[in-house]
Amino acid sequence: MTEPSPRLTRAEQRRQTEESILAAARQLFAELGYERTTIRAVARTVGVDAGLVMHYFGTKDNLFSRAAELPAAELSGGGEEIVDVLLASLASRLDGEPVASLAVLRSMLTNTDAAERYRAAAEPQLSQITTAIPTEDAELRASLLSAIVHGVIIERYLLRLGRLADASPDQIIELLRPCFQTLATADMPPSTVRPASAD
Repeated sequence: MTEPSPRLTRAEQRRQTEESILAAARQLFAELGYERTTIRAVARTVGVDAGLVMHYFGTKDNLFSRAAELPAAELSGGGEEIVDVLLASLASRLDGEPVASLAVLRSMLTNTDAAERYRAAAEPQLSQITTAIPTEDAELRASLLSAIVHGVIIERYLLRLGRLADASPDQIIELLRPCFQTLATADMPPSTVRPASAD
């Protein structure tokens, strides 16, 4: 005889409902962006009244803020270590990008809050990468590494351009590795600026 399922407490029911709303919101923000996602659509996806969504989160801005929370990645070590960590992180994202991250990426060009969240999550990591690169132009190199990572994610999941949409993570990582190693560890190239003429 099957044991009856234990009845959830009121607090557990609340947490379960809140998580269901957040999961639906993340998916819709990732698919539609901030502007086109509505409280009614989120409620309809979960199968609850829109008023309940408002009761839990108050406003669409608050709902987006909770749904798009991004974990801060910690990086450490020198250039070689940074390359390994960045590529390992990218590989895991190529295997399945978290919907919270996609919600921010999809929405950041049309919503100020999304753009701020993107910057807030990216700036500490950018600083860590810069510190690890032993060249005078470390800040520019770190920015290029960051731009490559985010560009690959955007094209794979949001724009779905060319082979990036379905290429294997291993293939993408191995093609990127020499570029990452050059940016993170190589000496600065000789200056291409010619000295001013003595005439």
